[in-house]
Amino acid sequence: QVQLAESGGGLVQPGESLRLSCVASGNTRRAYTMGWLRQVPGQQREFVAAQTWDGGVSYYGDSVKGRFTVSRDNSKNAVYLQMNNLKSEDTAVYYCAADAVSQDLRNGRTNYWGQGTQVTVSS
Repeated sequence: QVQLAESGGGLVQPGESLRLSCVASGNTRRAYTMGWLRQVPGQQREFVAAQTWDGGVSYYGDSVKGRFTVSRDNSKNAVYLQMNNLKSEDTAVYYCAADAVSQDLRNGRTNYWGQGTQVTVSS
C-alpha cells in the first residue's frame, strides 16, 4: 500500500505560477510512476503529467504541455508539479497518483490516490 499526500494548492490570478507537492509513504520501495490528474465537478478526471520512477520519461496532457513541468525527488519520495502561466481552465482539484504501470496512471486506473488539493485560477 502507498499513501499519498498533496500540498500547495490555492488561489492565483491568470498568468501566475503555482507549485504542487506530493509525498508518498508506505510501500515506497517499488518503482512507481508518479504524477497528477485533475478533476472539475461533473467532468471526468483528466491526466495532467507523470514521470517514471527513474525520471527518464515524462508524460504530459495536451492542455498543459509547455506550461507545466513534472519532477520528482526519490530521496524524499516526492513528486512535484510546477504550473506556469496558469489559465482559468486549469481550475480543478488536483490529485497525486502512483502506479507501477505508467499507462494505468495516465488512464486514471490506479489504486493509489491522494486526497486532492484545490487549484483556483481567477482574477
